[in-house]
Amino acid sequence: MAPVLRSCLVLALLSGLGASSILRSPLWPLGKRSLPEGVVDGIEVYSTKIKCQVTSRFAHNVVTTRAVNRADKAKEVSFDVELPKTAFITNFTLTIDGVTYPGNVKEKEVAQKQYEKAVSQGKTAGLVKASGRKLEKFTVSVNVAAGSKVTFELTYEELLKRHKGKYEMYLKVQPKQLVKDFEIEADIFEPQGISMLDAEASFITNDLLGSALTKSFSGKKGRVSFKPSLEQQRSCPTCTDSLLNGDFTITYDVNRESPANVQVVNGYFVHFFAPQGLPVVPKSVAFVIDVSGSMAGRKIQQTRDALLKILEDMREEDYLNFILFSGGVTTWKDNLVQATPENLQEAKAFVKSITDQGSTNINDGLLRGIEMLNKAREEHKVPERSTSIVIMLTDGDANTGESRPEKIQENVRNAIGGKFPLYNLGFGTNLNYNFLENMALENNGFARRIYEDSDANLQLQGFYEEVANPLLTGVELEYPENAILDLTQNNYQHFYDGSEIVVAGRLLDEDAAHFKADVKGHGATNDLTFTEEVDMKEMEKALQEREYIFGNYIERLWAYLTIEQLLEKRKNARGEEKENLTAQALDLSLKYHFVTPLTSMVVTKPEDNEDRTAIADKPGEGGRGQSVVPSTAYQTSYQPPQTPYYYVDGDPHFIIQVPEKDDALCFNIDEAPGTVLRLIRDPVTGLTVNGQIIGDKRGGHASKTGKTYFGKLGIASTPLHLRLEVTTEAISLWSRAGRSTFSWLDTVTVAQEGLSVTINRKKNMVISFGDGVTFVVVLHQVWKRHPDHQDFLGFYVVDSRRMSAQTHGLLGQFFQPIDFEVSDIRPGSDPMKPDATMVVKNHRLTVTRGSQKDYRKDAGVGTKVACWFIHNNAEGLIDGAHTDYVVPALF
Repeated sequence: MAPVLRSCLVLALLSGLGASSILRSPLWPLGKRSLPEGVVDGIEVYSTKIKCQVTSRFAHNVVTTRAVNRADKAKEVSFDVELPKTAFITNFTLTIDGVTYPGNVKEKEVAQKQYEKAVSQGKTAGLVKASGRKLEKFTVSVNVAAGSKVTFELTYEELLKRHKGKYEMYLKVQPKQLVKDFEIEADIFEPQGISMLDAEASFITNDLLGSALTKSFSGKKGRVSFKPSLEQQRSCPTCTDSLLNGDFTITYDVNRESPANVQVVNGYFVHFFAPQGLPVVPKSVAFVIDVSGSMAGRKIQQTRDALLKILEDMREEDYLNFILFSGGVTTWKDNLVQATPENLQEAKAFVKSITDQGSTNINDGLLRGIEMLNKAREEHKVPERSTSIVIMLTDGDANTGESRPEKIQENVRNAIGGKFPLYNLGFGTNLNYNFLENMALENNGFARRIYEDSDANLQLQGFYEEVANPLLTGVELEYPENAILDLTQNNYQHFYDGSEIVVAGRLLDEDAAHFKADVKGHGATNDLTFTEEVDMKEMEKALQEREYIFGNYIERLWAYLTIEQLLEKRKNARGEEKENLTAQALDLSLKYHFVTPLTSMVVTKPEDNEDRTAIADKPGEGGRGQSVVPSTAYQTSYQPPQTPYYYVDGDPHFIIQVPEKDDALCFNIDEAPGTVLRLIRDPVTGLTVNGQIIGDKRGGHASKTGKTYFGKLGIASTPLHLRLEVTTEAISLWSRAGRSTFSWLDTVTVAQEGLSVTINRKKNMVISFGDGVTFVVVLHQVWKRHPDHQDFLGFYVVDSRRMSAQTHGLLGQFFQPIDFEVSDIRPGSDPMKPDATMVVKNHRLTVTRGSQKDYRKDAGVGTKVACWFIHNNAEGLIDGAHTDYVVPALF
């Protein structure tokens, strides 16, 4: 059987095994005390937990390890995790004695020089590296003082791909020592319903597994828990070493009463398509095989073994031929032949006679195979309802004939003309894998590396089984015109049995009552159309089990899929097209906090009173990962200072506390959506804060409510060369080091010279410019399907002591004392809100008693603050007219 596409994770906690001791004196003097159980080289790993949440195939995985230094000297503790190459790291935090050092996703290229500078100063970098067939390795180590505790937490996300009719999560566990609290926990939520769920471990007997493992599923929910006790972890009843060393595998599939399933959440949709029971479309296969001298020995033998097995699985309605290339090209037959029993016997004899010889002429070998497929189609030698496939296997670079990769790609692209896919298999590591991958991708196929192991023949067979059973060709997934935005790939040359097509996008109208999706394709006997129509209200009911759903999972699934496809397109793009694809993928990577080939995650760790920087950097298949810039990042707590407050929140409502009067003033500014207002400008400190107004969903003042809000804030510091853009979706920071982007899903603090930014997940963020200037931005999230309202921001000045007397703006002008007198309090138009006369700045105004809310502590409920409301856009209270505060741009 072939290896299954997997969500893989390998946990290897070195915890002193092989890790260096900072001070190498004996830790446990003989005769004084014995080592406590579970302590290795002075380090006790007392908790290791792997928590997986899967919602609609999108997996969110958190690996947490807690350790304590039981030695009487400082020790180094290492944390190693191997995760799928197809996964994106989204977070890493390191906590030492309660202080957290979080990861920060940054643009890779901009950061390179600063990182190199940090390395030259002796700072240490840890990288993610490619380390296996489907895995890459994350590793970080830290010096831990005697008696101190350390917690490592790594989060990564991945879209599970269906393969051979199931989804599989593969966890390779290697804790290296006994762990008191060891647990793997997986919660699965599938709106289609779960049809099967299983779990097994290769390193533990079924008897022991039965008592440590629990698994269950019912309806849409499934759960797997593996929690072996210390006794069950022992390699023998009296041993102190662990038998947890091997594979832990979870497999599941979903109900398929319908071939398609569409899910819509918060304006994003995902469409899964996997029909069953269709007849297989006949195929014509050109096997283009490298038989150059470098294939000699085990490689050529394993290739022969794989081809013999593949021939046994060929269907009689299929057609095939073998094209062998070395310095020249030879073929088994002049044309494609049908896979009749007689022809297959002859083919097996030919395969057994294959030998290695000469150099490597990839260009001519491929063109000969493509020519055969085209000729068979043009001359109607193969069934009208059939498909063609080219499968090439090589172990080296072209060195005979046309050897320029770009020219070979052009020749192949022109010869195929988009009519059928090319699949490239790269045998071993001594080849230009990027060339093979790019050539396959631009011809609607993909590349695979075949590893030089004893099972290479099984790897080859496994690949063939993936493409052996096409059920549909020319698959198009269609949606209502002018109803969607940002659609991922929605056309595929082939749909193969046991796989799944996934398309995601954004809805233009979140308030639509229905959503329709069509899938069209050519089958073995006729053309087919599958239609799925979603009732939005029914969809809402179906997704009520919120405890199983993590956050905005469909939006993140869409972002993951979009980035993945943009990066693939980018591989063959040139010039402006490549720049555009790169910019799109980078923006999404930063916005959603994904470590992709364009970004890196950095975390600064304490080390002997100095910083050491660890980098999570995603490597490419063909090379090593690149380094990136270090960033300072650490956890702080926020306590609002007891000083006057000034803020704007809601419609937008401005409120000014006047301590001398033990009272407050408030006013509204009515401007059209899109207008940018200056809130604060201090020419002395160089600080500026501007805010952009947004309207309701139905068009601001034209809507039923006519309300406006602040949807975007721009905070800039000229001396620090800093700009901070805050929206309801993301927070972007530009500095000399480049751009960093965070999500409101983060809980993180970033500190740079003169600046500290703390994001409190989905609640608020605190921005401090040294001592004496602190702002708080509150995130207001509303029901996504509300007909009018949308998310908005509140802005609070909680400390302005260091702002100069020259500060101005709609809020800034009130940082200096203001005097007013209120008299003639009388009934107003609202019996609950009396009017009064106010004298302020030599103006006599009619004001109304009311209240506004302070949402700093609770963005949902807020605290009422009584105030005098100044009408007509604060005319008479603010300097000049409110239009004087309109500025052309956020920065």
